[in-house]
Amino acid sequence: MSTHKKSKSRDLKHGSARTVFWSGVMNQHKGELVPKATHLTPQAKSEIIQILSFLESFEDEVDGLLEMSAPNPYFKMSSYLVRRHLEAKVVTPTSLIGASGVPYATATRRMREMIEAGLIEQRPRTASGKSYSLHPSAAMLDAWTTFSSRVRRIATHTFGTPDARRAGTRDYYFGGSYRDAQTIQPPQVLLEPLKLSGGLRILVHGDPTFMVMHGLKRQFEQVVGCAIQQRAFSIDRLHEEAVKNAQRPTSRYDLIALDLPWVGEFAENGYLLPLDQILDVERLNPSDFHTAGWQAAHWGGRPYGVPSQTTPELLLYRKDLLAKAGLEPPQTTDAVLRIAEELHDPARGRYGIAWNAARGTALGHTFMMTCADFGQPLLNLPEQAGGYDASQLADGNYRPTIDSEAGLAAAEYLLSLLQYSPPDILSMSWYERVRPFANGKVAMAYGYTLLAPYYEQNPSCAAFGHVGYLPHPSGSDAPHIAPVGGYLLGIPANIAPERLEAAIEALIVFTSPEAQKLYVEHGSRTYPRYSVGADPEVRRLSPIFEAVEAMSWRDELQFWPRPPIPEINEIIRICGEECHDMLRGVQSSRAALRAAQKRADQCLREAGKL
Repeated sequence: MSTHKKSKSRDLKHGSARTVFWSGVMNQHKGELVPKATHLTPQAKSEIIQILSFLESFEDEVDGLLEMSAPNPYFKMSSYLVRRHLEAKVVTPTSLIGASGVPYATATRRMREMIEAGLIEQRPRTASGKSYSLHPSAAMLDAWTTFSSRVRRIATHTFGTPDARRAGTRDYYFGGSYRDAQTIQPPQVLLEPLKLSGGLRILVHGDPTFMVMHGLKRQFEQVVGCAIQQRAFSIDRLHEEAVKNAQRPTSRYDLIALDLPWVGEFAENGYLLPLDQILDVERLNPSDFHTAGWQAAHWGGRPYGVPSQTTPELLLYRKDLLAKAGLEPPQTTDAVLRIAEELHDPARGRYGIAWNAARGTALGHTFMMTCADFGQPLLNLPEQAGGYDASQLADGNYRPTIDSEAGLAAAEYLLSLLQYSPPDILSMSWYERVRPFANGKVAMAYGYTLLAPYYEQNPSCAAFGHVGYLPHPSGSDAPHIAPVGGYLLGIPANIAPERLEAAIEALIVFTSPEAQKLYVEHGSRTYPRYSVGADPEVRRLSPIFEAVEAMSWRDELQFWPRPPIPEINEIIRICGEECHDMLRGVQSSRAALRAAQKRADQCLREAGKL
């Protein structure tokens, strides 16, 4: 017998059933064509991670039992490789050899055998190909998935209660409930790195969630296998740059972030590729997205982007201040005004409420969503159960409904809010309204959930641990809604053809449940997927998740308050300018509505819609 065979025989003899298992896997796949990629469900990843932890602890106990055991390099290297893969951490030949527990020469031979058997794949780390990382192949991942499931069933059958054994294999896992095991694992490293000259280029909004993505840049570079370049702009500059990019012969970006109301403009002008044209949409698992967020990604019945953030605008209130004053959280606009008046105390530096009142885009959004609070969209949308139907806007049969009774009620409400607001309210926009709320100068504020990190993650701020969340209080007996905001990630229509395939894979990675959970764990308070909101580890991080989930089930998350027509950006700006003049006392509320209606109608006439 050769030295190599003797060595292998010794490993088999002393490595117990684990080596027999891995030898069988190696023999089964040796010489076969191994698939280049595999997909593990969150459940499978969770099971593998838990089995790995169990076996590592079990092995430690066995090693300490008789102190006469030999390491099994196949098992040690495979378990190390799979764990690091699921944690999106790099594995080099040196680190894998170090994890084997056997001498360098032996470990090198065993590693080479596993590579030749199709269990380990090599990915070049440099252009020369002299340095490479190691990754489990589809065969190895499939083997671990099967093995983990078998170990779980055996453990349940052997150690579980009679009820657990009768319940089958899906309800119990080492004595815990199946639901508790539904934690989403870290993003999985792509077995094939993205081939993008100069790296992956992304255009985003400069908000906390996208800044979290930027902070995780190194980790995602490991996941996708290439460098990542991210440019961030304010909302108006983001729109300007995205439109400018669409005019270029070739896009500077592989992925671009879009505010939800821009979908119609970018789709109708041909700035984005429809997703159903370039990929199997089922790969995105559409049913996992919040319904309003997924619907908002469509134009003319086709999806043009994938929700990267779903962030409703809510009423934020200080639970401690309301409780001290003996006040109940407001359910109506009249109640908001009463509470704002009660808690408004300028002499002591505290004001009743803050909101978007800066001229232009910021105030335009406020007026648009306040109209919805009084039961009316900004356009003549057809009514349907739960609100209005904004899915047929591509047909072009719409006109503004600004100058109306509901519009007047919304304008008068904003005028009433003005008297209980901070003195600089007319310059407050997205961030400025949340900062005074966080530091205790404001008792209530309208704000998107994406800004919650400003007070939820700062124990020194006055609002820390004292914030309650409500959908928009309604007026005129209208139903409660939480207007959905947020961003999509889409692929520019003028992307270089050779970059398209990699851009598709990157889009799937960055909008996956695994990525979304990672954003949340590092500070984001937005999530577009039901599975992320249901993850027990996520729900423990913030009361926002439970509150938003409840609003979703009550069908309060709605995107129709911000209808995504191509002209919406201009109409929002018009409303924000005319309402600002109203708040400054330059014109009456009725005059502001007439002026905004006239300008919006003219905007649609110029676009050929009226």
